[in-house]
Amino acid sequence: MAQFDVYANPNQNSKNTFPYIIDVQSSLLESLETRLVIPVMLKSRYGEKTIRNLTPCITIKNQEYVVVTPQLASIHKKNLGSLVGNLKGERDAIVASLDFLITGF
Repeated sequence: MAQFDVYANPNQNSKNTFPYIIDVQSSLLESLETRLVIPVMLKSRYGEKTIRNLTPCITIKNQEYVVVTPQLASIHKKNLGSLVGNLKGERDAIVASLDFLITGF
């Protein structure tokens, strides 16, 4: 597990809407039983209502997605799906979206 790893969403109820989740928790806290994750949605399904600082756009497997930061959640680490990749190159945008969610700027 590494910060900004992307996993296939294992939740049967939400994986059609949110096919992937991003682990945003620091790798230093790997011993905790839970991981803080943000779901992502296809940009075409999300529409034009993105808020640049809150819901940044990213690319996974050559498709454009929206990081749905307001849907931030904690899940047990044993429930993470299969590893798809890592978005450490999008670190600044993802961390900025978390800051915006918490501080409003």
